[in-house]
Amino acid sequence: MSFIGFLILGLIAGAIAKAILPGRQGGGWFITLLLGVVGALLGGWLASLLFNIDMGGFFDIRSWLIAIVGSIIVLLIYGLITRNRTTTT
Repeated sequence: MSFIGFLILGLIAGAIAKAILPGRQGGGWFITLLLGVVGALLGGWLASLLFNIDMGGFFDIRSWLIAIVGSIIVLLIYGLITRNRTTTT
């Protein structure tokens, strides 16, 4: 998969993961892109490590499912880290 394709996959997977998770996650489109790409990488790494499954191509349903699950995991971790932050004005 090309670098641009991987970025697009990460952005869409991050947006889908945000829509699936209940509650409000902070961050705009850049954080969504970053967490989606990190989630796709994490999902691909875990899938190959645990189940010996590769990511496949851009239009492969397996790639999308792995990227979405990885993005959900990353968003949950991100939510736990940023949950207790307080803002001062």
